[in-house]
Amino acid sequence: MPFDDLGADVGLAAPPARVVSLVPSLTEALAATAPDRLVGATDWCTHPAGLDVPRVRGTKNPDLVAVRALAPDLVVANMEENRELDVRRLRDAGVAVWVTRIETVEEALDSMTRLFSTALALPDPAWLVAARAMWSTPAPRRLSVAVPIWRDPWMVVGSPTYTDDLLGRAGLTNVLADREGRYPSVTPEKIDAAGADVVLLPDEPYVFTADDGPEALRTPTRLVSGRLLTWYGPAMVEAHEVLTALAG
Repeated sequence: MPFDDLGADVGLAAPPARVVSLVPSLTEALAATAPDRLVGATDWCTHPAGLDVPRVRGTKNPDLVAVRALAPDLVVANMEENRELDVRRLRDAGVAVWVTRIETVEEALDSMTRLFSTALALPDPAWLVAARAMWSTPAPRRLSVAVPIWRDPWMVVGSPTYTDDLLGRAGLTNVLADREGRYPSVTPEKIDAAGADVVLLPDEPYVFTADDGPEALRTPTRLVSGRLLTWYGPAMVEAHEVLTALAG
């Protein structure tokens, strides 16, 4: 029997032909690898551009009636992005749910391999082979960064998180990784005092812009794609190119 990342017996008798994704990064991975099997996604699933599948609301508030109406053989979810309550309700309704757990780059690569090979009975797609090769050897540390993900209150990327591990492997030292909590609350003054060479301001989950974020900090800032910092899947290939160039 196939077991997901949390050790749950998903109970698939055959490779699923109809899959609903409740995670943007998993949606992109499925659309790039098995587009004919993807039959539903959340409103936040913005990649690939022009994805034309029914939407089932958000990651934290999926429309479970709409999910079930799509008659999925499998729903894919993530421990951090989706609520355990929604997973339980779907399973109680007889829907198979595969939950991923990803806090490091290695876990992301292994989780994707297990999803495709064990659940979907597919070989590693080309983008996953490329990502594994790119991220197999960590780059030397060359730049220190801080990464806010929200403001009012300000919150930053801590550890252990996928983003922190991604940064480190790209040669970027997260100066706030030692704070308590995976996404600790801080003040702009504390971000500046941490001594980063640059503060990376992503466009998700909070949409930092040239006029919203840099003005609150004395440390130099750089706007970056939040997708490259937080999405595992095909984004990992582009993330390696962008982040290692930044570190250099």
